This record gives sequence, structure tokens and C-alpha cells, in this order.
Amino acid sequence: VQLQASGGGLVQAGGSLRLSCAASGLTISRYIMGWFRQAPGKEREFVGYIGSYGDTYYADSVKGRFTISRDYTRNTVSLQLNSLKPEDTAAYFCAATETTGHATRRNQYSHWGQGTLVTVSS
Repeated sequence: VQLQASGGGLVQAGGSLRLSCAASGLTISRYIMGWFRQAPGKEREFVGYIGSYGDTYYADSVKGRFTISRDYTRNTVSLQLNSLKPEDTAAYFCAATETTGHATRRNQYSHWGQGTLVTVSS
């Protein structure tokens, strides 16, 4: 199983970015696909997920600004980041879990991609 995250970069506050996570070795429709982020010196924190039925759930800190979607034909999950703030600066990680129900904890996810860095300047 491989999860390949991409799309990070440097953006000004108020700007947007779109991150992608390409999956191989698993079919994303059968997994909960999550996004986490880790800022320098901080713990990795939950951002949001999209469930196997297309249901989404977001952390309060990003709700209304970030959107997760899936492309079945490309077996890819995307994270659209809008209205970015300097505090959104972090490495963003995609992850997959076969667990059912609510999946907001790191230890619920068994597959992880490498991070892609998002830097938001003020």
C-alpha cells in the first residue's frame, strides 16, 4: 500500500491550495481516508476524513474552510484548503483506515503517506 501526498507550497494568508493523495494497493472507496497535519514542535492533529459512503467530518479549526473529496477513477483523495491562515502552516499527511465509524485518532489509521508541506505567510 502506498499513499502519495502532493500539492503543498507557499501561499499568502487568505489564499488557497489543493492537496492530493494518490493511493495504490488499496481502493479508496473501501476505506475511511483521513488528513492530518503536524506543525513544527507540535503533535500531529486530525484535520478531516471522508468515509466509504462519502460522508465527511472536519476538525472545528478547519470547518467551513477545508473540503475533502474523492476521485474514484483516479483512486485519489483531495483536500481543498481555502481562506488559509498562518496557523494552518504544517506538514499535511493523508492516511487510510478500514475501521468503521468515527475515525479522528491517529492510532485508528494503519496506512500513512509522507507529508506535504503547506506554508502560509502573513
